[in-house]
Amino acid sequence: MKKIAKIIMLMAVVAFVTTKTYAQVSVGVGISANIAPPALPVYEQPACPTPGYMWQPGYWAYDPTDGYYWVPGVWVAPPQTGYLWTPPYWGFAGGVYGFNAGYWGLSVGFYGGINYGFGYGGFGFYGGRWAGGRFMYNTAAWRVNRTFIHNTYIDRNFVRNNNHYSFNGPGGVNRRPDAREQAAMREHHFEPTASQIAHQDAARHNRAQFANVNHGRPAAAAMDRVNGRSFATNGRIARENANARTAQVRQRDQAERHNANARTAQVRQRDQAERHNANARTAQVRQRDQAERHNANARTTQVRQRDQAQRQNANARAAQVRQRDQAQRQNANARAAQVRQRDQAQRQNANARAAQVRQRDQAQRREANAATQRAGQRDRMQRQQAAQATRQAEQRDRVQQQRQAAQTQRMQQQRQAAQTQRAQQQQRMQQPQRMQRAQQQPRPAQRQAQPRQRRG
Repeated sequence: MKKIAKIIMLMAVVAFVTTKTYAQVSVGVGISANIAPPALPVYEQPACPTPGYMWQPGYWAYDPTDGYYWVPGVWVAPPQTGYLWTPPYWGFAGGVYGFNAGYWGLSVGFYGGINYGFGYGGFGFYGGRWAGGRFMYNTAAWRVNRTFIHNTYIDRNFVRNNNHYSFNGPGGVNRRPDAREQAAMREHHFEPTASQIAHQDAARHNRAQFANVNHGRPAAAAMDRVNGRSFATNGRIARENANARTAQVRQRDQAERHNANARTAQVRQRDQAERHNANARTAQVRQRDQAERHNANARTTQVRQRDQAQRQNANARAAQVRQRDQAQRQNANARAAQVRQRDQAQRQNANARAAQVRQRDQAQRREANAATQRAGQRDRMQRQQAAQATRQAEQRDRVQQQRQAAQTQRMQQQRQAAQTQRAQQQQRMQQPQRMQRAQQQPRPAQRQAQPRQRRG
């Protein structure tokens, strides 16, 4: 009974905390502060407690009354297979620092360029990947216990930086989302799970986590799981916090035991009254069951008699059905014989018609072959006649060409003879003229004196 009481109280507390924290996260994007969050503390990552868990980096959250408080980094389970965690971040805009809540998505989106470490270096994600429904851990970025976690690999190809800025904007990280991160921001997202919300709420109720108490060096920097062991920045278990929580748990257990004892006494009294009422109801039920059994036996006898009569009627109907089926089979056999005979006669007639068609087709093919041969002979004679006519025409053309060539040659010879005669006549006519010109030409002395006379 004590365990039952503890479980009931724990479920009530979880339901109250979940309702309260969901309301806080639903307006998480609207949270703002006038001062920048402290620098990110440097801490060591505890080993992954179980396969399938993913690392949620620690971050500074804000309480309007007491200011910033540190939410330890913790190993959490994703809401579905294939989803990755995009951490929250603070961004400066409009003169205030606004909080952008984290989310689960199929790819890691923009988280302000903040160097959270452990796979979140400000751009992208290199802590692991999903493969075949299992999450593969990159042991170069995440710390896992490989004695019971075997789905690991090593990839050191990522950028490392040593800045500890906790916000995006002037004085912090100056970076804007690229196209890939903007696409990831538009994908389907899941809000933080109930365990993540309970984890943040537990940090808000721990005064040691507030920056005005720890001055930027929280005692519980990381945890191996939600409500698990707390680890300091050096990776050791936070003993003081553990002892304080142990004392609180003891006091709460003592109060729960006291309340459980009181509820147990009440339950015992209620159980005793219920047992008394149950015994009375049991006696009534037995009497009613006895009467029902008697009535049931009577009804069973009636049912048996009715079933026997029904079986007899069914047997008589079955005999009638068998006789009717036998007669139907005989009639069907007779009709089948008639159909076979009719089919045989039809096949014989069809065969006879097919033979006639084959004979007719054969005669048509012979006539077609004879016609084809006649047409071929006629075509050959026509081609021979056409070839002979072509040869005759070519021979006539050659004779005409020879005649034209002979006539052309005679005309050329005649023109040459006429030209020769004209040339000879011109020579004979020009010879007396040359002789006359030779006689009329003066002597050389006369040719020299004539120019002097023209110069005078």
